[in-house]
Amino acid sequence: MGTRYRGSKEEMRALNAFIKLVRAADSVSGRVEAYLAPLKLTVSQFGVLETLFHVGPLYQKELGQKILKSSGNITMVVDNLEKSGFVQRIRDEQDRRRYTVHLTAKGRRIIQFFFPRHVSRIVEEMSVLTKAEMDELGRLCRKVGLGRTQNAAK
Repeated sequence: MGTRYRGSKEEMRALNAFIKLVRAADSVSGRVEAYLAPLKLTVSQFGVLETLFHVGPLYQKELGQKILKSSGNITMVVDNLEKSGFVQRIRDEQDRRRYTVHLTAKGRRIIQFFFPRHVSRIVEEMSVLTKAEMDELGRLCRKVGLGRTQNAAK
């Protein structure tokens, strides 16, 4: 269902496109996130494990930037992962105010086992699109994600 707002054609087109974007993202995310339920991890927690697995240890602030979480939120996410034994914080020797977040052996086992299954689920979800459509979707999402000011600079 599109917008019920009755404005200009430009407004209605933008609102309808936005509604479709949000609904599609929510729908796909919901199906993929449901697959994470057996792990008893939030999407943010899974994102931290996946990032550390592929990028390596990071300062907590950098980790928050990578998964698009605020400093307060990433602290809570890392706290909970640390309590579960999936990550550990190691104090920086040069700057004792900073901590590097590392995967533990337990965290590495979980993400190594589960990530290929997660990728398969995403591939399955995206299989409704052709390769060209996936490329175009990626291009369009990037364009919208960068916003007007970033796109004007190009």
